[in-house]
Amino acid sequence: MKRVSVFGLGYVGAVTSACLAKLGNWVVGVDVNAQKVALLESGRTPLLEPGLQELVTEGHKAGRLRATTDANFAVRHSDISFICVGTPSLPNGRQDLRSLARCCQEIGRALRTKEQFHWIVVRSTLLPGTTRSLVIPTIESACGKRAGRDFAVCANPEFTREGCAITDFLNPAMTVLGADDPAHLILLRNLYEPIAGRILESSLGVAEMVKFMCNAFHALKVDFANEMGALCGHLGVDAEAVTRIFTSDTRLNISAAYLTPGFAFGGSCLPKDVRALCSSANHLGLDLPLLRTILPSNRAQLERACEAVLATKRQKIGVLGLSFKAGTDDLRESPNVLLIKRLLGEGCRIQIWDQDVSLGRLAGSNRQFIEQEIPHIGALLCDDLTAVVRDSEVIVVGTKAIDEKSLKELARPDQIVMDLCSPRFFSAMGPRTSDLQPPMDLDSPVSAKAALGAGEA
Repeated sequence: MKRVSVFGLGYVGAVTSACLAKLGNWVVGVDVNAQKVALLESGRTPLLEPGLQELVTEGHKAGRLRATTDANFAVRHSDISFICVGTPSLPNGRQDLRSLARCCQEIGRALRTKEQFHWIVVRSTLLPGTTRSLVIPTIESACGKRAGRDFAVCANPEFTREGCAITDFLNPAMTVLGADDPAHLILLRNLYEPIAGRILESSLGVAEMVKFMCNAFHALKVDFANEMGALCGHLGVDAEAVTRIFTSDTRLNISAAYLTPGFAFGGSCLPKDVRALCSSANHLGLDLPLLRTILPSNRAQLERACEAVLATKRQKIGVLGLSFKAGTDDLRESPNVLLIKRLLGEGCRIQIWDQDVSLGRLAGSNRQFIEQEIPHIGALLCDDLTAVVRDSEVIVVGTKAIDEKSLKELARPDQIVMDLCSPRFFSAMGPRTSDLQPPMDLDSPVSAKAALGAGEA
């Protein structure tokens, strides 16, 4: 049995408290809202959630679930503290972190006189970098101790839905545990061991970001389904039948396909079909903003790649890959072609290698496209991969036809390699995550209820 304290008795905190008690742990919930505390302390749920009252009653009768407004008591009588306070939106869209900061101050002050090692687990939804830039420094400042030496800070994002939160907690699709020191996850791993499902371990930043990626994708799916349904309705097509067929494809549609970050899409199908749908919607007077922004979003990814190459300030660029994907010689709307065209316009000297492309074999609309986009392509193509790599200062990989090991054997330490098809390309772009959420004025007026009691919805 673990001794657990849960800060914040909103939906996330109340469900976390009751479910951890159900798993046999001793749990104390903490909140500044005396009414919530009194309800939970007396065996009643502080909010409406199917199945929660039964778990609260069970935990209360067994003596495993109680509540308090005293943060010192909670930290002193527990080994691990979960932070479940709310992070609502400010008028400018940023997260309001005042409740989080005050919660961390409360925990930090309680740790001043505690000799035993303590675990703090952030369950609140936080932008990447917030745990390192706000949570850890605030606790360290309040307790005068050091993270990693006197206490550990981990991330454990929640993936529960209101209305079925108990089921989601006790039967999770996945449980994500994040820490910069994997040794700090041992206690959490043991805590979640009784629950079925995959336990995925990561760094703090990855654990923070995955919650946002999930929620953004869920929102995207809802909007996509609604826009396609609206278009079906305007075209007199059965939206239910279309959806039933669409979701039956678990190879491409409902799968991990196309969900790995990489380069822009191209080819003869995706761009033209999206254009056709947008044109049809426009003709019908139907506003489909999500569908309308797909191609601009794709162009933005192409622009990011171009800017990354130009930022090297080097002129001799070797591009590996010309067709829109490996295994084909189709150049129509290939993002590689568009990238090369843009780099040529910026004065770069380009050499191109593609094992699948031979200018002499191109015919029809494929040849017409390349003649319109880059008429002097023949002078840039080279069938000698070694020569292209040798003569380049920057090597841009736009194909999966060459493996990383082979490229490493050819490239020199003084060369810059940019693999546009790999998620690692994104890691080298942009500012660090510590700049995502600016410091807040923690002394600005805020009600006592907002400080700890809101709980995360």
